[in-house]
Amino acid sequence: MTTSPYTSQSAFDGSRMRVLLLVDLHEGAEQQFLDAYEHMRDRVGSVPGHLGDQLCQSLENPSQWLITSEWATAPPYLAWVNSEEHLETVRPLQSCVRELRSMRYGIVRETGGARAEQAGGLQTAVRVGDGVIRHALTFTVKPGSESKVAEILAGYAPPEARVDDTTRLRRTTLFMHGNRVVRTVEVEGDLMAALRHVSRQPEVRAVEEALNPHLEQRRDLADPESARTFFIRAAMPPVHHVARGGPEPDDIKRHALYYPARKGCGMALARLLSRQDETAAADPAGPVHRSTVFQREDIVVRLIDVRGDPETDPVMALGIQGPRKAAVLARLLDTDTLGVAGPFSGGREATRLLTHADMALITDRRAAQS
Repeated sequence: MTTSPYTSQSAFDGSRMRVLLLVDLHEGAEQQFLDAYEHMRDRVGSVPGHLGDQLCQSLENPSQWLITSEWATAPPYLAWVNSEEHLETVRPLQSCVRELRSMRYGIVRETGGARAEQAGGLQTAVRVGDGVIRHALTFTVKPGSESKVAEILAGYAPPEARVDDTTRLRRTTLFMHGNRVVRTVEVEGDLMAALRHVSRQPEVRAVEEALNPHLEQRRDLADPESARTFFIRAAMPPVHHVARGGPEPDDIKRHALYYPARKGCGMALARLLSRQDETAAADPAGPVHRSTVFQREDIVVRLIDVRGDPETDPVMALGIQGPRKAAVLARLLDTDTLGVAGPFSGGREATRLLTHADMALITDRRAAQS
């Protein structure tokens, strides 16, 4: 294995994937949970890229279960887990589950020659991290409420940074593009512990309650199932992150770029941007110091920390270096939704696309120190 000169984490490395689902059931719900699993497993087994799974029950505590599944690569799993079909498939489990935690791993080494013959390969390079977990949520608000929503989102006080001895909030950034809101979070330690910590803070709960009347997708935060369904639908996982090493330049500014994809093209668009960012990271003269691509179905958002003004080099800022890449982006992008027509091969066209894709920064806050 080789070590990358920069931080790089990607769902597009072609390696097989192991997903661990830790489940803690309500007391006495073991048989209900098993019946629900039997109902859903055939549907999961037919999903492209799914290689198999196991259901395990704790020897010490009958209410604790483990579901492990193996996937040919990460993209088919992410397409499935972020779909409405997945939400409907797992709905019968929700009433018997007290707590659920999902962990995802690329397979680096294994024993047994037969397993190595399966579809998908092993992870060939070590992912070099920076100790930060990134997460994003996206949702839409009712047209006409955008200014009120921006006011609500800009007004909350950041929660306490310290979650516990091993987990700490680092940064929360909120953007809007039309009536779409994107919230990105950076956490050191346990992401789920941090999200639970944030959801319990009075100032955060007040903001969430104030948002409720303006949301296009209704939710009731007092109803655990309604709140869980909303946040499952809103979750937008990172599929690629890359950052240059060394100290952060003084003139760094944070931007989010919105890339709505044509129907069914979200994963392909995210892959294109990820490959471009990986290539650009090797160029020390490039303006993008750090980039994270988030994707859910046909919504792609690219969070970038840029040196100086992105308009100085819009092609690099957009991740469309080269006329061929610009043409591919034009084919994958839903230009009608974005309100801009391709192609984007020239500097003027790239500047126009950057103007339409750039999301409005509502707030960028590092959590208050404990």
